[in-house]
Amino acid sequence: MRVRTKVFGALAAIAATAAAVLPTATAQSAAPDKLPLTVVNNSGRPEQVHLYVVGQQNGQQGYVTQAGDFVPWQGGAVPPVPAPDISIPGPALGQSTTLQLPKHVSGRIYMSFGDKLPFSLTPDGLVHPAPWAPGDPSHDILFDFAEFNYDDSGIWMNTTQVDMFAVPHSVSVTAPDGQTITRGELKPGGRNAVIEAVRNTPGFENTVVTRADGTVVRVLSPIKATEHGLMDPNYLQPYIDQVWNTYIDRDLVVKPFADQPDVAFYGRSDGATMTFRDANGQPVATFEKPTSADVWGCHGRLFAPNDAVIGPIARTLCASLQRGTLHTTEVQQYGAQQPDTFYHVERTNHYSRMVHENMADGRAYGFPFDDVMAQDTLVHHPTPQSAAITLTPFE
Repeated sequence: MRVRTKVFGALAAIAATAAAVLPTATAQSAAPDKLPLTVVNNSGRPEQVHLYVVGQQNGQQGYVTQAGDFVPWQGGAVPPVPAPDISIPGPALGQSTTLQLPKHVSGRIYMSFGDKLPFSLTPDGLVHPAPWAPGDPSHDILFDFAEFNYDDSGIWMNTTQVDMFAVPHSVSVTAPDGQTITRGELKPGGRNAVIEAVRNTPGFENTVVTRADGTVVRVLSPIKATEHGLMDPNYLQPYIDQVWNTYIDRDLVVKPFADQPDVAFYGRSDGATMTFRDANGQPVATFEKPTSADVWGCHGRLFAPNDAVIGPIARTLCASLQRGTLHTTEVQQYGAQQPDTFYHVERTNHYSRMVHENMADGRAYGFPFDDVMAQDTLVHHPTPQSAAITLTPFE
């Protein structure tokens, strides 16, 4: 996703909340001002790897050098002009490259194979590659990115398939005691399995992107595929209608907080709207019936502000509409649903399903709020000693 969009924003929001509740780290255990991040190349591919670290520090956009210095962007124009080459030479096959992440920076770590990525600048900041857009110069480049936030509450990193499924890689964080948490690793043969499954799923078959030399460079998520006419724009509408009709005369109960299981909101649909009330019967949120695009992107009529009521309800609705559980599970309680109940209806996010099914631990970021019910690939430690991205086999 964009640095300004949901997954990345969620990382910053989670980190800010954690900073408010976590105890201050001791001098001995505090996270270093610059965190070593090692990129390991086990991809099996011979091309040169190029790395980029871009993001924000204290509200200012810029990039990070290999030594861990944050450099604000300069210039920019309309139309956008090419950004300076900020690439960091990545590791050769079987090798590793270490760079430093400075504190108070949140953003993306890009990795590309063969060609360098074409970034550009406007007066408002960086324009990221958008390979799903017609004519974008990154269309034939094999690349991907991970997301991160590093501040006084520690490191937060995740892989993401919200926009696309492209380069197999995992993220890891190592604690002071040497224990390492890893997320995002595919099963053996997982990349090929996702590609073939998507190709053979009605409605999704046009979302696999292959360049002229036969390399599959990416599988587009339903968000991007729908935006650019590669999927039926009304694909989810039959299921959305079914959900709306289910709750005409009975309550949909949303309990969105793991640490506050007694907090509940009660929703019923009336025509094209669904209104939620609190335990006292007072209306607290109203949602217009969403379109397929609203659901895929968890935006529009399902926009989730960063508050304690509307946002948590919207995130729950979006996640359950993606997973096909909203019509049967009347009580949507955080942590109560099991992943084996997801994606069983005909019209569901089969892209996300296939990515999850082919992950070693079943966790992925298949859509913007895949962290609802903790199905995402987030790794975190308040006092990390190092982090890593491992480029895993293309098989």
